[in-house]
Amino acid sequence: MKLTRLCYKLNDRLWFPNPDPNHSLLLDPTEEEEELLLEGKLEIPSYEELLKTLTPIDDMIAVEGDLRVERLLLAYRYGIFPWFSFRSGPIQWCAPIKRFVIFPDEIHVSHSMRTLKNKHVYRVTFNTAFDQVIRACSTVDGRINEDGAWLGDDIIEAYTKLHELGHARSVEVWRGEKLVGGLYGVAVRKGFVGESMFSLEPNTSKLALIALARQMQEQGGSLIDCQIRTPHLESLGGRYIEYKEYIDTLHGDKSVYEACKESPYLGPERPQ
Repeated sequence: MKLTRLCYKLNDRLWFPNPDPNHSLLLDPTEEEEELLLEGKLEIPSYEELLKTLTPIDDMIAVEGDLRVERLLLAYRYGIFPWFSFRSGPIQWCAPIKRFVIFPDEIHVSHSMRTLKNKHVYRVTFNTAFDQVIRACSTVDGRINEDGAWLGDDIIEAYTKLHELGHARSVEVWRGEKLVGGLYGVAVRKGFVGESMFSLEPNTSKLALIALARQMQEQGGSLIDCQIRTPHLESLGGRYIEYKEYIDTLHGDKSVYEACKESPYLGPERPQ
């Protein structure tokens, strides 16, 4: 399905935003502006400037499209992710201009969490039960029945494909042989975009996140994208950063456009 981008008005002109500022499009250029565009002399607003025209609660930048691996990988490299009610659709693509993240080196482990960890009641594994984790995230506490539930069969199928290709990963917390907590998300260059987490026993999702942060510290990971702010995540050290810092941290010294071109799964034709 064709992706429909939303246009925004800046200085009474209509633009299609793009995180790579050189690819933002002016929808209604005058003849003079067309000449400047062709000569490369027209000042193109940045992604941040365009998104400042949105209301604070409106981070949606596109609708429709599909959940193909190629599109998802490209979206995550730009800091864009799908979020929509699977019962009512259509797919909505979000790119918050302020990102709520946890830097692995800043993970806050409270005294009570250290005590819980040191009791050795639970064990943590990585990438051993992705299907169980994503399905638990979908159904725990009746989430699947809530208005606006988003983790339906289409999302599960799409992210399972990402997992099979090594992009989506899970963290599991076990008591004996029982899965009692965990999280899953998408690994994007130096970062990890958390999609969902669950607990069947108190604080087990926190244990999963702390374990993820420790592993990322060891492996040189740069940030954990929490997508939304919650008191739970804030207590672990989550804080807001600007979009530019987010992209710079995610991709290091590469531009987001260079990083996107490197993906082996984009194929010869980019998603439209």
